[in-house]
Amino acid sequence: MAKDKIIGAIVMILGILIAIIYTMGSVVDLWFETLGNNDLWDYGLRLFGIDWLDYRLFTVLPLWIMVLLIAIIAIWIGYSMLTTPAPVPLEELEEELAAEEESGE
Repeated sequence: MAKDKIIGAIVMILGILIAIIYTMGSVVDLWFETLGNNDLWDYGLRLFGIDWLDYRLFTVLPLWIMVLLIAIIAIWIGYSMLTTPAPVPLEELEEELAAEEESGE
């Protein structure tokens, strides 16, 4: 396997791991913490057990979206590096062009 394909696989795997770990450590943790806190039932808009007026939601959610977008871009770049075929060496291309010119004359 070529060096760029190995790097692409590493970038893709790291992007997936970062997305999963950050999601579990931020959004899922905040959701379970909010579900376990019964004192928050008294105020705010509650839907699916989440206090939508909690200040932590306004800090965690935008950061999670930005990290997730960066991880998706890294996954896409890694996948592209992994699946793109290696370029043709310049010497082979010049030989093919020279052969075409000779056969055309």
